[in-house]
Amino acid sequence: MPEMTLVEAIRQAMDEEMARDERVFIVGEDVGQRGGVFRATLGLYDKYGPERVIDSPLAEASIVGVGIGAALYGMRPICEIQFADFIFPAFNQIVNEAARMCYRSNGEWCVPLVIRAPYGGGIGGGLYHSQSVEAFFAHVPGLKVVIPSNPYDAKGLLKAAVRDPNPVLFLEPKKGYRLLRGEVPTEDYTVPIGPARVTRPGRDISLFTYGMMHYYALQAAEMVAAEGIEVEVVDLRTLAPVDRTTILDSARKTGKVLIVHEDNVTGGYGAEIAALIAEEAFEALDAPVRRLCGPDVPGVPFSHPMQDWFMPNAQKIAAALRALAAY
Repeated sequence: MPEMTLVEAIRQAMDEEMARDERVFIVGEDVGQRGGVFRATLGLYDKYGPERVIDSPLAEASIVGVGIGAALYGMRPICEIQFADFIFPAFNQIVNEAARMCYRSNGEWCVPLVIRAPYGGGIGGGLYHSQSVEAFFAHVPGLKVVIPSNPYDAKGLLKAAVRDPNPVLFLEPKKGYRLLRGEVPTEDYTVPIGPARVTRPGRDISLFTYGMMHYYALQAAEMVAAEGIEVEVVDLRTLAPVDRTTILDSARKTGKVLIVHEDNVTGGYGAEIAALIAEEAFEALDAPVRRLCGPDVPGVPFSHPMQDWFMPNAQKIAAALRALAAY
């Protein structure tokens, strides 16, 4: 299997789905001849033309609104939000329209819509180009929220999202666009939306994470393994719907839990995982559930030293694992 980067896998997924199904089209800011600010759609405009790779105005509510309307009439739109920070003008369209349409119509209308958005810090983007928005949307019934951590999953999950009859928010860790590499099959395949994946078995601590933090979690697990601490790393992959079975099985197996994400700690997605474990697996725990997350400040600072202070990394995760192991 050829090795590729995360962004290459995402581009290949869109290319293959557009070739497979003429109903699939892309709409977003600078997605056409420029190929997107991260070049995720590079070459697709030349291959499929301006009617299927559509440069939009700088109007996120219109991007998603167009996508919803097209989806209701049988198309399979992929809406790109240039940065996840810019998604909030489209919040009403996503939450009140796309996510609720099937329910409010008693199943008569479905919205097969994919919304792609690069999220997270680590690139020196400052407050308006580094936000993590997953907790806002994972709260919404009717909306699926997917975050890949590697090229194989990114391609398979994106293809599954395009074929799904429901709206899917597909968040991409932009720091990993060219950092995360891996083997990706050339043949057609999908990764099912929903199941988590145990990427490193262990007996002492369960570490739940997703996106870019999974990359650092694996590094941290290797660090503490040299000290005799065996960490089970679980890549959630899908935040809504979440894989309750894999989470609870792992927590009961190890008895200690660390949850890692880069979003703010208060009200972050990790709180939902902690609550699930406290409700369903409390008697199996040997220590309180711990979280390692971004601090409660308004955004990721532009200054690189301050950005490093904000962001979890392998060293911070390893330190949290050691403290939990000693509990």
